[in-house]
Amino acid sequence: MTDLIKQDYRDGVLTLTIDRPDKLNALTNAMYTRLADLLFAADENDEIGVVIVTGGPNCFTSGNDLVDFLQEPPTHLDSPAFRLMRAVTHLRKPLIAAVCGAAIGIGTTLLLHCDQVLVTRNAKLRTPFVNLGLCPEFGASLLLPRRLGQARAARLLLLGDSLDGSEAVAWGLANEAFDDGEQCLAAAAKIAQRFLAMPQQALRQSRQLMTQAGMAELQATLREENLLFIQRLNTVEAKTALNALLNRSTDKNPAKGTQP
Repeated sequence: MTDLIKQDYRDGVLTLTIDRPDKLNALTNAMYTRLADLLFAADENDEIGVVIVTGGPNCFTSGNDLVDFLQEPPTHLDSPAFRLMRAVTHLRKPLIAAVCGAAIGIGTTLLLHCDQVLVTRNAKLRTPFVNLGLCPEFGASLLLPRRLGQARAARLLLLGDSLDGSEAVAWGLANEAFDDGEQCLAAAAKIAQRFLAMPQQALRQSRQLMTQAGMAELQATLREENLLFIQRLNTVEAKTALNALLNRSTDKNPAKGTQP
């Protein structure tokens, strides 16, 4: 599974690409582990100044691979998906997301931790946690209401509504929307170069000032969300919803085993 996360390093920019198009870039535990390992390593590598995360020009990620997820669900705070969250929130370097197409579940909540988010107009941002009998993750229960207000956050986290790329920009979840994936990826590369051209120590210290004030509250929220997420997985509601979704995906979707 490690080859499903491609890494490309060029002149100070590390691009991490989720590369599983036949499954709509659905994430397995092995892929979460690989992403976390690469981010932890990037944080310690002085040659890397900026990280871009993408799924390529057609799809960001459809969320968890349900087959893998149900076979090996998270059971403790060091589970692969939670470890990825820790790697992202502790990253000291600018993180850019280039989001083309679907960004479901963690594909949307990850964006709350990125310094710049670029999307295609046909992007689909959705957080269907409650519909699946689960609860928000990646600090979304704290960060989304703060960014969007309670009513808009409820449309995403409670009702599970979707946003396209243009709506994501209008709501403040993305910086700019593009007509196609190649434009989106090119724009991410240009912003990365802008970051690299800046005085690096000043950039990182300024970024730290922007994030450190709320870090303790964010980490406490992550812990609370993740513990509740583990508990929710053992409820009848979640088991019923997840198995029903898996059955529907298997019947209708060639990328079976992914979130909707």
